[in-house]
Amino acid sequence: MKTLFIYNPHAGMMQIKSHLYNILNIFASAEYDLTVYPTKKSGEIAEYLKNNALKFDLIVCSGGDGTLNETINGLLSLNSEKLPPLGYIPAGSTNDYASSIKIPKVMEKAAELIVNGKVQSYDVGKLNSKYFIYVAAFGAFTRVSYDTPQDVKNVFGHLAYLVEGVKSLSEIKAQKIKVKLDDTVVEGNFIFGMITNTLQVGGVYKLNPKEVSLDDGLLEVMLVKEPKDVVEFNEIASFLLGGIKNSSLVLTFKAHNIIIESKESIPWTIDGEYGGSYNRTIIKDKQKAINIISK
Repeated sequence: MKTLFIYNPHAGMMQIKSHLYNILNIFASAEYDLTVYPTKKSGEIAEYLKNNALKFDLIVCSGGDGTLNETINGLLSLNSEKLPPLGYIPAGSTNDYASSIKIPKVMEKAAELIVNGKVQSYDVGKLNSKYFIYVAAFGAFTRVSYDTPQDVKNVFGHLAYLVEGVKSLSEIKAQKIKVKLDDTVVEGNFIFGMITNTLQVGGVYKLNPKEVSLDDGLLEVMLVKEPKDVVEFNEIASFLLGGIKNSSLVLTFKAHNIIIESKESIPWTIDGEYGGSYNRTIIKDKQKAINIISK
């Protein structure tokens, strides 16, 4: 099988360095015809795939959520009905999406799953012109993931996000927005909004797997109202951390099409990376748009 193996040598704690030989050996033992492509800078994966992806029978990427996002954007930009399936070896700080589709955290086991697993189709979100595999968000804390330096992420992992998140508390600002979710319209002041197709975000916020499907044509939507005082803020924090199951300050929906409008331009994070700033954001679920090897 002609296979392209893309890996980010800097993802996570640069952990792939000590696993690379074993990973390559797993593919070689399965008689995969392997082309290896280590990344050097952000943005290069999508461009490389535009020019080369259709030459391969299988694309494998290893890195964090950002690496996975770049790979999927590169594949879907081809607008081909016969895209090669994708194998994913997680090597980042959080690996939310890998956990959601039960890809092993141990890199060698993830490689073995690619060799022995099955191809399954999953939904992908699209925010204006950019695709996201598991989360698009605005407001409080969304700057943390792409503002946190990579070397800090490598050393502290989840703690880095927590430290940087606490720093941003004083900067929380509510956005007055209008949200159209299929046939429902919501207006108000919100400090945070999140559209997901995953079972966990940031390794902390977890969704109920009995209520969330990753291939149903629907995205999960969360809107967090502006708190009036510290008590309400603590209630929101407790909800996000799983301390309470319901809060009148947090609105949740399922939708296929979402339009968000505001007077001020709103910056977004897409799969943990900066995704642009918009006054009008159109988000759509692309049902079963990507084929990934999983259990």
